[in-house]
Amino acid sequence: MFGAPGYMELIVLGVIGLLLFGKRLPEVARSLGKGIVEFKKGMSGIEDEVRSATSTRVEPSIPRPAPATAAVEPAAPKFEPPTVPPA
Repeated sequence: MFGAPGYMELIVLGVIGLLLFGKRLPEVARSLGKGIVEFKKGMSGIEDEVRSATSTRVEPSIPRPAPATAAVEPAAPKFEPPTVPPA
């Protein structure tokens, strides 16, 4: 039922485009082509980003040094409950 436009529809669209745009038709077609090229560049950039984000590359594990065993004083003060009952 709905498919690609036939020859007659393309001719009608061409005549309408010629009537609407006239002498500016080459300029309109050029800007439309540039827009399509930019759209394709953007889509390929997005596809590259998705492809790189979904690729699972396993990095070799690098041994990390063990933490120092010396006692480190905490930076925040230690909580001490009040010794005097509330008034």
